[in-house]
Amino acid sequence: MTQTHFTLNNGKKIPSVGLGTWQSAPGEVAKAVEYALKNGYRHLDCAWAYGNEAEVGQGIKASGVPREEIFITSKLFELHHHPEHVPLAIKDTLKNLGVDYLDLYLLHWNINFEVDAPAGTLPQFDHRVKGESGKFKLDVALSDDVTPTWREMEKLVDQGLVKSIGISNFNINRTKKLLEVARIKPVADQVELSLQCPQPELVAWLKKNDILPQGYSPLGGTGKTNLRDNATVKKIADKHDVQTANILLSWLVARGINPLPKSVTPERIANNLKLVDLSKEEFEELEKLAESHPPQRVCDQSDSFEPTYDIYQENDPEFSDKAQFAKEQ
Repeated sequence: MTQTHFTLNNGKKIPSVGLGTWQSAPGEVAKAVEYALKNGYRHLDCAWAYGNEAEVGQGIKASGVPREEIFITSKLFELHHHPEHVPLAIKDTLKNLGVDYLDLYLLHWNINFEVDAPAGTLPQFDHRVKGESGKFKLDVALSDDVTPTWREMEKLVDQGLVKSIGISNFNINRTKKLLEVARIKPVADQVELSLQCPQPELVAWLKKNDILPQGYSPLGGTGKTNLRDNATVKKIADKHDVQTANILLSWLVARGINPLPKSVTPERIANNLKLVDLSKEEFEELEKLAESHPPQRVCDQSDSFEPTYDIYQENDPEFSDKAQFAKEQ
């Protein structure tokens, strides 16, 4: 039987598939959210950085679905990790979404920009500081140690503004460092997870430590069809009389992952909610397919800043997920 919900480490339940809103164009998001909620979705994945939270809020209102029936996630962007900006950021997100609380608030990245914003105001994109290279400057100290930011996020739980807190784009090493200081344990780590970017060590470690792996770009990224066109995936889809997207999402859920497919097309939105029960043989076939090629990411900002910052540490002999996972075996 397909899994409809996951249980977080604080006992709260989260629907097993959510609607992603990243890269959804202005004018499309409100209708997509309204349609999704009217057609069975109860989980929305949002972020301040997407620039469309107000439209998401319009869609929620137009759907008529009661707030308490919807699991809403948003994210604290890397402009807002300085402790004084966290209360301003959550206030802005709640206002934009038109809600009184979030079910889950994620630290969007483990990095933070240097910003030059007037005191008491929420930094915007044009408050980023450029370095000599022309790239935006990184606050390395706060990126290396997110404790001050996490303390402010913990306060949001205490205040009832968010029900749960979590992280995004954290590898094993950076998550371990956070667990050493966290008063409230992160309930989830939202990372890129798909057939082309399976991250088996990270997924296994998160599950072992009772942190839910959430997967963005689960179908391989906006506008990309290589995963959906794969012959093995097509064969399994034909057997179940479904589309290939259903197989890719069902495989992720079977791995214990919470996928967040993005779409603004009504037919795809409705279809992405349909999961199938994969046989053991089908699951193993997809596992082998995922392991048969070098991992490919849709999103890696490591070279986007000054200085360059190795977000994922994939090639680090000590801090890569492979190395960190192997230490515990």
